[in-house]
Amino acid sequence: MRSPVQGQSPSDGEKVSDNTPLLQGAPPAEAAPVCCSARYNLAFLACFGFFVLYSLRVNLSVALVDMVDSNTTLADNRTSKECAEHSTSSKVHHNQTGKRYQWDAETQGWILGSFFYGYIITQIPGGYVASKVGGKLLLGFGILSTAVFTLFTPMAADFGVGALIALRALEGLGEGVTFPAMHAMWSSWAPPLERSKLLTISYAGAQLGTVISLPLSGIICFYMNWTYVFYFFGIVGIIWFVLWIWLVSDTPETHKTISHQEREYILSSLKNQLSSQKSVPWISILKSLPLWAIVVAHFSYNWGFYTLLTLLPTYMKEILRFNVQENGILSAVPYFGCWLCMISAGQAADHLRAKWKFSTIFVRRIFSLIGMIGPAVFVVAAGFIGCDYYLAVAFLTISTTLGGFSSSGFSINHLDIAPSYAGILLGITNTFATIPGMIGPVIAKSLTPENTIREWQTVFWITAAINVFGAIFFTLFCKGEVQNWALDDHHGHRS
Repeated sequence: MRSPVQGQSPSDGEKVSDNTPLLQGAPPAEAAPVCCSARYNLAFLACFGFFVLYSLRVNLSVALVDMVDSNTTLADNRTSKECAEHSTSSKVHHNQTGKRYQWDAETQGWILGSFFYGYIITQIPGGYVASKVGGKLLLGFGILSTAVFTLFTPMAADFGVGALIALRALEGLGEGVTFPAMHAMWSSWAPPLERSKLLTISYAGAQLGTVISLPLSGIICFYMNWTYVFYFFGIVGIIWFVLWIWLVSDTPETHKTISHQEREYILSSLKNQLSSQKSVPWISILKSLPLWAIVVAHFSYNWGFYTLLTLLPTYMKEILRFNVQENGILSAVPYFGCWLCMISAGQAADHLRAKWKFSTIFVRRIFSLIGMIGPAVFVVAAGFIGCDYYLAVAFLTISTTLGGFSSSGFSINHLDIAPSYAGILLGITNTFATIPGMIGPVIAKSLTPENTIREWQTVFWITAAINVFGAIFFTLFCKGEVQNWALDDHHGHRS
């Protein structure tokens, strides 16, 4: 069974076929076993790393509740009266020994948003440096710096809001290099027919970090105080760094314990896919339509993702009058669903390519369509559920879960079209994809001055429209094969 997209005539700048990334005319090396392999060890250590990364990113959103004097937030209350109060739990007294600060809602917004202002700066430089010197040290020190800065969060808060905002921006600078560095490493480690599985395992750690850190941060705040949230996750990050430096290598050639069979399998599968030219073809990269297809998809998906991450819980709290943070497990369920979907989608995508011989481009298109249009449908549905907060939680979970399909779609397409420059390409797309996290909440707030259900319906329709547009644009203009400009010559070998 083959994909209907095979047999297309190639256009300039793309290779002839993408139904299999293995070499034509040369027998591929026998696939090395998965168990105890160096490439899967890398995937699981990377998963732990991104678990730490997202734990360090989201723990402030939980701790901030205990950091702010509750009397300050009363003046900023925008809760609508359209729905009846659903929160029935009584006020439970817990440890409140941590210092409290007089920060209003606008100040809290600056604190939470300052991360992105550092994060967006190091995306492209991170990809470029990783392509030159390797991603191991860049990723390692990126997470280590974030962990160390996190340890100083209580001290920065004492110095003042300006110091805390600056610290969060520095954390963003450290985290900004991580995804491009990881993509650069996988360009040397991931056999083409295992890309979906390996990358989804590693990046699924981000969802797992959200799943665990949200309730765990709440527990730490409840039984201890908010300062220990930052101490705990900061120390975990340092422990991860030691393991990463000790056990990981930039390439299979430099790995000390990899088996000969696995090394040959990886190297032979990537032969003629990587470029040896030292200069980066910036003009060709920026003129590449398949790259811009990923940019549009990545931007669009993140617009919906950040809406679900930040705005829908706000909608539930201020419109439906139900605070999902009252139940840490409940607030983590959507991300647990996404984590399961990412792992499953990665397995399914590579199975379709390796066993059923579907083309790479067909798989990337289908998984992107499901992972972007599916969430869009449930975002819109969330605006038309009236005051039923049970449906709101259900739609949030379904929407976030379906978004996991994108991890085997546009999210890893950089490695399909230019494995040698995958880190740089991800840096470019993630730069644009960070913008929604910076402006999305601001636009939503401007569209909801009266905080009514009808106003929020407009927010959700806009989010869905952007998501659908991104899915269609990617479907029309994406490619599944190594582009000519990403190789040493413009007539080379089939990918």
